[in-house]
Amino acid sequence: MRRYDKAPLIAGGSQYGTFVTNPILRAAVESGYLNCKKHILQEGERLDIIAGREYGDSSLWWVLAATSAIGWSLQVPPGTVIVIPLNLSQVFNLVS
Repeated sequence: MRRYDKAPLIAGGSQYGTFVTNPILRAAVESGYLNCKKHILQEGERLDIIAGREYGDSSLWWVLAATSAIGWSLQVPPGTVIVIPLNLSQVFNLVS
């Protein structure tokens, strides 16, 4: 799944609207539906690097951004707690 697969198109289909999976994934984390681990971001770490290490695919950084409620930034300050879903099938079931 790509970052914008579920984003609605606006402006005659030429631009992406608000990404709709963020609140869905965040609610799943808060309810305990998603089995996750936490990681405290260290200096020099980025979400794409963590996604590559955890999932073997750096383009899945958006999963970490959504579940961690940090928006759409690859570079996040050190000390930020990152929520890492352990089962991507659960994530994709929620957003597909």
